[in-house]
Amino acid sequence: MFYDRLAACLAISQPAEKCAAVEDLYNSVAGIAVELEGAAVLPIADPGRPERPELIHPGKVPRRRLGSEAGRAVLVHAIAHIEFNAINLALDAAYRFRDFPADYYSDWLSVAWDEVRHFRLLTVRLRDMGYAYGDFPAHNGLWEMAVKTSLDPMVRMALVPRVLEARGLDVTPGMMDRLTAVGDLQTVAVLEIILEEEVRHVAIGTRWFNYCCQQRGLDSELTFRQLLKEYYGKLRGPFNIQARLQAGFTRAELDALD
Repeated sequence: MFYDRLAACLAISQPAEKCAAVEDLYNSVAGIAVELEGAAVLPIADPGRPERPELIHPGKVPRRRLGSEAGRAVLVHAIAHIEFNAINLALDAAYRFRDFPADYYSDWLSVAWDEVRHFRLLTVRLRDMGYAYGDFPAHNGLWEMAVKTSLDPMVRMALVPRVLEARGLDVTPGMMDRLTAVGDLQTVAVLEIILEEEVRHVAIGTRWFNYCCQQRGLDSELTFRQLLKEYYGKLRGPFNIQARLQAGFTRAELDALD
């Protein structure tokens, strides 16, 4: 039943309906044990998403010039698209990978609910600026990484929360500074909420990556470096050292990123 409801949330295309379904699922299972039974899942498929935004190559996504409100709206839209994808990523992490402790599933459902709230905040901000989600093109990079990591939860935990989502910890403070400089304090207030809560999301990824490594008798620091090299390549700084430490990165891991 629990897995069925996760799959149903994943399949919903309309953002408002998807958000409401995740909220309902989160509230209905909060604080109670859920039955973790179900057969192996089918090969990964695209989740439900609306017809808009148009998905294009990352290099063709519009640049975000913050000197005008239209330019700032492009930025807000891009972040909203990340958060919408993050809803699906969290749902898929809970649905796809079986035989984890119950805390794993409550962790990722709580992440999905956080991402719903973030997406709602950003769509309200877009509306206040005269735009809506879907008004600008976007790319599908986050879900493409979900597909690449669909066969192994250890790889998923390493590369989605600890690489892609952790990049948000690095770049968001700079975005907030630039938005403050042009007087867009409303967007800054939204980003402050997102940044604080994304630290916990990356920490959840760290927790379950380390769990997978322990189950397999692997050194987590060495394994992370190997997976980063194999699937992603070298990360470019600057890095938000304080936030990454709060999210469970070790000093050795951070030193290896330089």
